[in-house]
Amino acid sequence: MKFVLVLSLMISGSAWAQEWPSKPIRWLVPFAPGGPADVVARIVAAGLAERTGQPNVVENQAGASGNIAHAAASKSAPDGHTLVFVVPAVVTNPFYLKASVDPFRDLAPVIHLDNASMVLISNPAFPPTNLSEVLSFIKQNPGKATCGASGALPSVGCELLRSHAGADMLMVMYKGNAPALNALMGGEINLLFDVVNIAVGHVKSGRVRAIASTAPKRGTGPLPELPVMAETIPGFDLVTWHGVMTAPSTPSAVVERVNRELNAVLQSAETRQRFAASGLQVTGGTPAEFGAILRRDYDKYGAALRSAGVKPE
Repeated sequence: MKFVLVLSLMISGSAWAQEWPSKPIRWLVPFAPGGPADVVARIVAAGLAERTGQPNVVENQAGASGNIAHAAASKSAPDGHTLVFVVPAVVTNPFYLKASVDPFRDLAPVIHLDNASMVLISNPAFPPTNLSEVLSFIKQNPGKATCGASGALPSVGCELLRSHAGADMLMVMYKGNAPALNALMGGEINLLFDVVNIAVGHVKSGRVRAIASTAPKRGTGPLPELPVMAETIPGFDLVTWHGVMTAPSTPSAVVERVNRELNAVLQSAETRQRFAASGLQVTGGTPAEFGAILRRDYDKYGAALRSAGVKPE
């Protein structure tokens, strides 16, 4: 009897996978249009639409550091037709907001898409020109330096910078790094951690100043000559990523089918070329491998935020 039940479940799961997708696929992007997450999500969604023959509809649900989109995905039908594009905010949010979605209980990992380094940039009118000067300015002017925070690693970067300086620094919240970058260029804030592929054009045009990269070592990425944060702050480590999750209780056969299709999208020459041009390192892999990355970063950044005195509100 037990064998029959197991066999029935296996057949049922296989049928689910064969039926997917049976309708348009909905993508929830937790940030404002035009930011790095939105750009990458649309590239991948277009590739998935081409492979499956179903429309892929991208919805920008910015707000609450991504929690609005995360919550919507967690409550969606567990059939693989609603996907949420995630960044490290999905594992850092619980350390800021008590009402955050639990990334291990309320969402299911599908795939790790890519990795990218970040860069600390400043408004050109901000006096410091290197990281040592930035830290000195914060120490000598407590509460006057401002750092743009849009959730996830930009916020973690601000917290670590403030903690290392040992002085207060005002964090200004935005609904995404696109509006935060506009605020930086407009002189509303002094500092911002941004994805290097988005910042590089503005750095080269002189609209922002590059202070330091969060890459593990010099000589990598679009700004190879830039000093790295760890040279001044030992152990400073911020590597961002993009990934895809879906509703909990989605049949594993469906999750694996979505994963296979997205891996194929990542391996296409067009996708790899567009990612490389944006300074993104294609990763891919299994749902379990992405789950391990989520757990790793939850533990790593959680320890850093607790050490910086951050408590969920």
